Amino acid sequence: MTNRMNRREFLETSGKAALGVGLGVSAANALATPTYAEEAKAPPSEKILVGFIGTGGMGMANLHGFMGHSEVEVAAVCDVDSKRLGRAIVAVEKRYGRKPMFSKDFRHVLDMKEIDAVVISTPDHWHALPFINACEAGKDVFVEKPISHNIVEGQSMVGAAKRFGRVAQVNTWQRSVQHYINAIEFVRSGKMGKISICRTWTCGGAGVGRQEPQDPPRELDWDFWLGPAPYVRYRPNRCHGSFRWFFDYAGGLTGDWGVHMVDIVLLGMNEWHPLEVASYGGKLIAGEDDDRTTPDTQMTIFKFPGFVMNWEVHVGGDGLDGGGHHGAEFIGEKGRLIVDRGGINWKPFDGDQEGPGNERPGGSHIHDFLENIKSRGKCRSDIESMHYTTTACHLANLAYLHGKSIKWDGKKGVVVGDRKAMDVLCYRREYRKPWKLPMYKM
Repeated sequence: MTNRMNRREFLETSGKAALGVGLGVSAANALATPTYAEEAKAPPSEKILVGFIGTGGMGMANLHGFMGHSEVEVAAVCDVDSKRLGRAIVAVEKRYGRKPMFSKDFRHVLDMKEIDAVVISTPDHWHALPFINACEAGKDVFVEKPISHNIVEGQSMVGAAKRFGRVAQVNTWQRSVQHYINAIEFVRSGKMGKISICRTWTCGGAGVGRQEPQDPPRELDWDFWLGPAPYVRYRPNRCHGSFRWFFDYAGGLTGDWGVHMVDIVLLGMNEWHPLEVASYGGKLIAGEDDDRTTPDTQMTIFKFPGFVMNWEVHVGGDGLDGGGHHGAEFIGEKGRLIVDRGGINWKPFDGDQEGPGNERPGGSHIHDFLENIKSRGKCRSDIESMHYTTTACHLANLAYLHGKSIKWDGKKGVVVGDRKAMDVLCYRREYRKPWKLPMYKM
């Protein structure tokens, strides 16, 4: 690690930064800080100084998660919504007895030389720029999934992490949970025989309603929230809690749950690049008189070498083959395995084959990141493999928006024989000025 300082230096620096850069905010809506597990206190020389970019729902969950590790010192918090920022400030002050540096502009966080790592918990369209700029600034990065808003962003993010030698962890925490690890090892063991079909799914809600444009709340910098996305007037259903239902900012349930569940199939099959993708659906429940632009119903077929994978989004009810709200399923010659966050369901076709262990202790995804900051190793959810998983989800949405199947060259990262497909939003887009995407080759 670089830029290490002792506790006294950190407290002096963060206090000055808070006075110089911080915004005046109210802490009236501060969240209560949970009880933290007792840990052996890390000496000041071993502290990992972390800044938080985005302090909404997942941002606060990540903030509390990191503060539960004794080697972490929170140096800064950042959000374009001053109410959300205020909650984070109060949580840090309750934990450490002093305020962090705070700002609505993530670049102020990256300017702090003493910071070792940043946690990015913004909406999807705001992942790439802070990630790349953090790499340029010499920071390691913990970033929410999906890593990117589109494929080109993801390619540049991988390139930046490699170019600047940064440790990066994507918060697809299922990779650190034991029963998922057991399921993946079992699938790879060959005990299921040849696997020719895989299925993944999630169930979700439908509409966000129809709302008229209005002035944004005083605490929200709407123009900064939009960032590189096209400018539109504020509507509450396009922002906090609902942004992912709009292609301008995210990828719907395919970009949300799809990244989690598709990732398990790709890991189990040890195959990352689909050859062909077709996807169909629409706002079949919400109807056209609804503001959302992502589908509430979607079925995608991925053709891989040697197997076919189905991804399904539908409203209400259970998932496929008796599965629940979400899941990943492998169908082999000798049996069928379904895995979700509740555990593993193994059904051998001959009735007597032993399946994988179903123990469910939760691994610490944050601990894995912190340890790799120290060792300069590779995280469980490394940026390159998660780019491939995220790309598969982008391809599902790309095929849906393009209205026909597409062929994919995973090594080159391009659509084959259809240049117009690469002008679709899920592949790339032009940033709104003054924002510009730095480009780095993978």
